[in-house]
Amino acid sequence: PRADGAVRELRDARARRTQAARAQRGVELHRPEAGDGSVDQTARVYDVEHGSHSGRDVELKGHSDSVDQVSWDPSSPDRLATVSADKTLRFWDVRAGGRAVATVALTDENINVAWSPDGAQVAVGNRDDVFAFVDAKTHEVTRTTPKFTYQVNDASWNRAGDVFYLTTADGFAEALRFPELTPLHRMKGHTSSVYAMALDPSRDRVAFGGADAMVSVWDTHECVCVSVVDRLQAPVRAVSFSHDGAFLAAAGDDDAVDVSD
Repeated sequence: PRADGAVRELRDARARRTQAARAQRGVELHRPEAGDGSVDQTARVYDVEHGSHSGRDVELKGHSDSVDQVSWDPSSPDRLATVSADKTLRFWDVRAGGRAVATVALTDENINVAWSPDGAQVAVGNRDDVFAFVDAKTHEVTRTTPKFTYQVNDASWNRAGDVFYLTTADGFAEALRFPELTPLHRMKGHTSSVYAMALDPSRDRVAFGGADAMVSVWDTHECVCVSVVDRLQAPVRAVSFSHDGAFLAAAGDDDAVDVSD
């Protein structure tokens, strides 16, 4: 939203957005820019303040397959990372235009990416449920996990950076102690696959969206579900808190975005 309360619709008819690229980290509307990925092998950064087609949008080119997810550097408004089915992680700086500033070759098709809250490292998950951790400055792979025993759909750190959350196809989210990656607790609030998650930027809460068309919100200290949103009729593939944590948006296969307070 702009300061005057107006809402602009962002359109790009050239390619359908992938479901993964619509996830909560891909579009963060409290930033001056919003980014998304596409099946046309590009990502695009929109100037939300001035609207689409303002001449200030930046198209990020370089991937050779679909761009499945994007993640902004929390320590910089200009840097972001993208992952693609072309088995690469790419770092971008919108001030440098549409060319990647670094490319990291990985071992499999990548489906999710998360940036640590201090901006120091990026986690990339692939279709084989293996995560690679990449130093955001040197662009070197510093660690690779063994294959997880469950299908991982999404991942994110908490605000402190000492917990790493995973959503799974088995209806639960796993909280792992970081950097040890040892289990802390398991949050089971869905009857089927959990697709998306969002961390509240102002409070210790996390929201999950699932294939059961439900959104569950959890207190991360007590590890209890504090509220449920059940107004959507189809799988929830994206959830996002507003910058102050006052509102929670959820969307997916429905023709609507649900916003709750």
